[in-house]
Amino acid sequence: MNEQTIQEQYQHIITLLQQKRLKEAQSQLDAFLWNSGNWNLRNRLEQVQTSYQYMLQYMRQGTKDPGQQKLYRQLFADTWEIADQTRLSLLDGTSLHYYHSLRNNRERLPKEYDIATLQKVLESFPDDMAVCQLMPNNQGLDAVLKRHEETAQVLFLSTWSDSNWSVENEQQAKGLLESELLPVNDLCLFTSAVMLSLMECFDARKFSWLLDAVTHADIRVNQRALVGIAIVLHVHPTRLSLYPELMARFSLFNEDISFGKKLNRIYIQLLRSQETEKIDKKMREEIIPEMMKNVNIMRNMKFGFEDNAADENDRNPDWEQAFEQSGIGDKLREMNELQLEGADVYMSTFAQLKSYPFFKEPHNWFYPFDMQHSSVIKEFGFIPSGDNAILSLILESGFFCNSDKYSLCFTMAHIPQAQRNMMLNQMTSQDLNELMNENKSSSLKQYAERPEVISNQYLHDLYRFFKLSQRRHEFRDIFKENFVLHRIPALKDILCKPDLLATVADFHFRKEHPAEALEIYQELIALNHADADIFQKAGYCLQKEKRYQEAIDAYLKADVLKPDHVWTIRHLATCYRQIRNFTSALEYYKKAEIIQPESHNIIFYIGSCLAEQEKYEEALQYFFKLDFIENNSIKAWRAIGWCSFVSAKYEQAMKYYEKILDFKPIASDYLNAGHVAWRLGNIENAIGFYGKAALESNSREAFWEMFNKDKDTLVKLGIDEKNIPLMIDLI
Repeated sequence: MNEQTIQEQYQHIITLLQQKRLKEAQSQLDAFLWNSGNWNLRNRLEQVQTSYQYMLQYMRQGTKDPGQQKLYRQLFADTWEIADQTRLSLLDGTSLHYYHSLRNNRERLPKEYDIATLQKVLESFPDDMAVCQLMPNNQGLDAVLKRHEETAQVLFLSTWSDSNWSVENEQQAKGLLESELLPVNDLCLFTSAVMLSLMECFDARKFSWLLDAVTHADIRVNQRALVGIAIVLHVHPTRLSLYPELMARFSLFNEDISFGKKLNRIYIQLLRSQETEKIDKKMREEIIPEMMKNVNIMRNMKFGFEDNAADENDRNPDWEQAFEQSGIGDKLREMNELQLEGADVYMSTFAQLKSYPFFKEPHNWFYPFDMQHSSVIKEFGFIPSGDNAILSLILESGFFCNSDKYSLCFTMAHIPQAQRNMMLNQMTSQDLNELMNENKSSSLKQYAERPEVISNQYLHDLYRFFKLSQRRHEFRDIFKENFVLHRIPALKDILCKPDLLATVADFHFRKEHPAEALEIYQELIALNHADADIFQKAGYCLQKEKRYQEAIDAYLKADVLKPDHVWTIRHLATCYRQIRNFTSALEYYKKAEIIQPESHNIIFYIGSCLAEQEKYEEALQYFFKLDFIENNSIKAWRAIGWCSFVSAKYEQAMKYYEKILDFKPIASDYLNAGHVAWRLGNIENAIGFYGKAALESNSREAFWEMFNKDKDTLVKLGIDEKNIPLMIDLI
């Protein structure tokens, strides 16, 4: 069997399970297993099939079994687990993917490579480092670092590739959480390995371990565990319901209000991560080119270290004006706002800096940035000093994710010292002092240790792994998928709380995802948790989706809860206009006019609604008003020209069309001018205008379609219908 066939057969079995067709799924799984030489799985399946057969026989006999549903759930879970293990077993023999090569190599690992043994090696690392510091020239440091990093790598890879923990494995893994000596970075790496393993294959014991890790005292560990839970449940949305003990633990989490808020924050951060490609494109195509284009503005600014204190801060006020006029100010503010909300603004910058040998090893994408990592010590020394001390402060801040910190570190190390000094000297002495200041460095550290910063930066690390790693095409890219965590059965009670749902809906609303936002706003409305703002936002989403009648219904409810709100009134008018209910549209535009009598748009649309109702005299008054208060209002001229024409004020109509033709005419302007000229009896002028309209239309068919729409109006205004074909031939 090839890889594609294995995946297709496995997916067919899973589909049967999702449809609750357990007997068929077992039958298909039996055939699937014939391709595998794994007799343990075959024996396990036979036992499950036998148990299920007995259960069905008891049911046929009418025997009442109070444990029937519990047994059914267990058999269901076992069947799914056997299917998972069969798929992996078959792929191990055919796939060339890195994960399956790991699994094949794992079988060859010596017995002593268990979690408990590796833990002891990792726990000795701090003491070994302390001894090295006491030795002359840090003797033995390289060996200590190598032993530690190789051990962490083995623990990561063996955990990732182990698809089915035993009870002993689970207990040893819990020992890592309970250890007071284990370096926290190693525990963070292990947590990522557990998540990656669960993404490949669901394992109840590993998921239970993640639930334990969520309560770990260290923020870096519990935030990784929280992200892991969200991602694993996204990948396996229905599996948890097959494990009552795990569901029971989740129900306990639901009693803690803060847990729902934390998980909801991860939910929004996952959604925000999907905006990265848009931000990346914006950075590459707009913000960075704009800054490069206008870099000369900064050329003459003073950042020197003159002795004259009065001159030191004496910046030319013209620079500020030039800076703002260039557009750089807006771009930088936009970038700053994105960064403050947690957006990944550095993806475009660091995407090209992932080719260092460090990133060829998968586990390094998940290792927290550590100034004591051998790769960093090699470049910056055991105890960074001078310029390296400043750089180490930047690297330990919360501005960059771990992966980008390593990239920045390696890049700086490869820049000649003179250029590196020049980059650091771009900062003023005051900035340097501030950065080295104890309070300043303390605040940077505090920012980096905030839970929302840690989880967000970890998601940036994951995003880079799935988008930039050498073997990214071998893994399921979850960042291409839609995240709807509140719909996952296990999370429904936790996340489907009105205040939490509202934050998710508002995120979609701000990011202009009307369909996604609307779905959640409608859930809030169904929960009777809707105020005027929610009805307004739901209406706006419906309007964006061109569901105008439904939008009107939502806006009317908003209008009841928050009467005479001009925004609601204007949008009601717009929706009525879109469904061509000009009477109602006019009613609401008139209400809006009372509140905003000088609004150009309101004046224009009142005139338009009146014109649609053939109240041309009233419409003209509004269009004349718009022409008076707005300079060179071509839309007012067009409206006056047309209303004058259909009101038989031909000279007045021609006057305004001539103004338009001298300004910025389009095809319809030439067409309408031709209509007026024809009605005035100026046939030559009419033919000339029609000819230009035909040229501007770009195709003969487009011109005839436009002309034919006005045919009834021409006849109504006195043009002989018999002459229309003749005029067409003249054109």
